[in-house]
Amino acid sequence: MLSSHEPYVRQCLDHIRALAHDIGPRGSTTEAERRGAVYCENILEALGLAPRVETFISAKSIYLPQVFTGILMVAAFAVYPLFAPISAWIAVALIIVAFVCQNLELAFRDNPYRWLIPKAPSQNVIATLPPHGEHRQDLVLIGHIDTNRTPLIFSSDNWVDAFRIFATITFIGGVAQVALSIIGAVSGLNWVWPLTAIPAVLGLGLAATGIQADLSPFTAGANDNATAVGTVLALARYLQDHPLEHTRVWFACTGCEEVKHYGAADFFRRHRAELLNPKALVFEMLGRDGPAYLLQEGMQPASFQAHPEMIAVAARIAAENPEWGAHPTRVDIGYTEMADALRAGVPAITLIGIGAAGLPIGYRGKQLYWHRRDDTVDKIDPEVLSRAWAYACAIIRAVDSSSDSSGR
Repeated sequence: MLSSHEPYVRQCLDHIRALAHDIGPRGSTTEAERRGAVYCENILEALGLAPRVETFISAKSIYLPQVFTGILMVAAFAVYPLFAPISAWIAVALIIVAFVCQNLELAFRDNPYRWLIPKAPSQNVIATLPPHGEHRQDLVLIGHIDTNRTPLIFSSDNWVDAFRIFATITFIGGVAQVALSIIGAVSGLNWVWPLTAIPAVLGLGLAATGIQADLSPFTAGANDNATAVGTVLALARYLQDHPLEHTRVWFACTGCEEVKHYGAADFFRRHRAELLNPKALVFEMLGRDGPAYLLQEGMQPASFQAHPEMIAVAARIAAENPEWGAHPTRVDIGYTEMADALRAGVPAITLIGIGAAGLPIGYRGKQLYWHRRDDTVDKIDPEVLSRAWAYACAIIRAVDSSSDSSGR
């Protein structure tokens, strides 16, 4: 790390400490999340950036859809024999509703599950910094304030592995339950219904793990994701001191990322029309491993690819600075706010602190303390954070330089 960056990395660490230690767990829509937003507002206000707080209504849970799907699988089994064959067709309908809603939820689309999940207010904190010269483009820097719960299924690599496998088997079981119920409804065969007990048991397990997750405490979230918010806030100071030539910068400290990105979705819904030739740089878990840039994220069929232009920039900067160890990676068991930018038609990429193997089944690199109670400030590696900082600054400069040739 260049010595000129050291003061900003120290500021980033101070922000991480304030959020994860002084404020602590910042569950989506909670009072602690609001205090985290107030902290971000105060920092940006002290920099003279005239931040604004934008409120929205968000779901309070990311695990209830999982519970609903499990309950519908059990309900389909219970309903099936009551007044056949009509009840068998009702069972088919229940499972189809469950899987349609689950897939819409994975794709960040409105669905009946969202009508049932309890809601509460949350907020984004937004500020902008104009360029030194002619305004030719916008760059949105995003980090989320809120933290997730600490379910058993995230308590170790083995638990993550086990749940991933279990979820896949449950999906297959649900498909089998639909097929068996249709066969039973058409044929009236008596042996069909007992077989649907297997997916019903899987559904019961799915609901149970979702309930346990939703009752678990929130994490302090030092790595996930105070590192990102700290980076956004420190970059606000850095870019004031070293302004970009042609790029207006948006600093977006978002709420409710951990419950399907309600904050980022609200930001792009409000501001997409204002953005000129926009790009987005998302930050996620920068204090333990990496830095890396995401090529792809999310579960099929609802996966998202980083924009080729942003990949090209990230790859070039990584090749020019091998000392940072930056590398491409993938995540197939979750999403970052890159997905929200891409859905809004904004070229985007995420800088994330994971190894080159990505996050397929479990994670066997450096421990990330992801959605765990021990994701605390003492786990942050300043050297890793320093490399991520230098990499982020270089990408931002490269994006600004690209406006010289692209113009308007």
